[in-house]
Amino acid sequence: MKAHTLPFAADVMLAGLKPWIECESPTFNAAAVNRMMALAARDLAALGAKVETVPGRMNLGDCLRATLPHRRAGEAGILILGHLDTVHPIGTLEKLPWRRDGSRCYGPGILDMKGGNFLALEALRQLARAGLETPLPVTILFTSDEEIGSPSTRELIETEAAKHRYVLVPEPGREDGGVVTGRYAIARFNMAATGRPSHAGASLAEGRSAIRTMARKILAIEEMTTESCTFSVGVVHGGTWVNCVPTICRAEALSMAKRQADLDHGVEAMLALSGTHDDVRFEVTRGVTRPVWEPDEATMRLSETARGIARELGVELTHHSAGGGSDGNFTGAMGIATLDGLGAIGRGYHTLEEYIEVDGLVTRGRLFAGLLAALN
Repeated sequence: MKAHTLPFAADVMLAGLKPWIECESPTFNAAAVNRMMALAARDLAALGAKVETVPGRMNLGDCLRATLPHRRAGEAGILILGHLDTVHPIGTLEKLPWRRDGSRCYGPGILDMKGGNFLALEALRQLARAGLETPLPVTILFTSDEEIGSPSTRELIETEAAKHRYVLVPEPGREDGGVVTGRYAIARFNMAATGRPSHAGASLAEGRSAIRTMARKILAIEEMTTESCTFSVGVVHGGTWVNCVPTICRAEALSMAKRQADLDHGVEAMLALSGTHDDVRFEVTRGVTRPVWEPDEATMRLSETARGIARELGVELTHHSAGGGSDGNFTGAMGIATLDGLGAIGRGYHTLEEYIEVDGLVTRGRLFAGLLAALN
């Protein structure tokens, strides 16, 4: 039996995926992420994998590293790289419950990226049931903080990836069914404005509002956006009492560029905003950064292998560079052959309309299984 004829069944895949979606796992809730890791660990153990828990750092969740038995164990092989944290807070299931509506299935994190991770495990399960051994050993690494830029796991990811010949990332596929062969560079920034307090009713003029300064800076930052480098502010916290001129306001910004040089210029521009004006101190510090991943020959050869498998499935597989960073940024930038966007197809990730296309699950599963069976 060839991998592209394996008997995947969408209904069976959805039944296995449902407990994953109903186990909410927002990044900043380490206990919730660890519950999700435990659920995944059980499914990995059922595959016959040796599962290791890597303790979390920075008050974030644990990670899982699983290795499947193989006659060439210990040699450079295939790393399946995914994350099990989501952007959705606990309680999102009340607004975005697991449900199937025709060809769509909804739920928090179903597209980004629990659906793709489960799809990868189903590919391994189907290969094992068919008695098809992958030419190379396979390792699975599930991480806990990708949605915040992987501050606690980048070293783990890069160390593990360096042991392998290929990295397969089941992040969401492109809307046209394509895969990702490169990603833009991304930098995050932490901002703080520090003003002067006063009573907002009795002595307003004596105070210096940190919120007002931050508001002006936010407008200026977003106006810095060009075609080569974008800027956005996504988190703002400020003030304690409405009758007090706010002394502290904090915010987080994100910048993205297709080229590393453009991002470097963007970083310089952001850091240059620091300073004091009208007795309000404004500070910008650089947060986590994802390097630009530009496809090299090894990644393009890997993409061509995937295209050949897709043709056997009757699909013309496109490939693109994409925004919205992933942990593939790290492995691709290291020069390791990396193919991203191998997960489910759908829309609405990071929203309350997140869904996957049920009709595409079998094809994507067979594509993933075909890759695992073909790479040597």
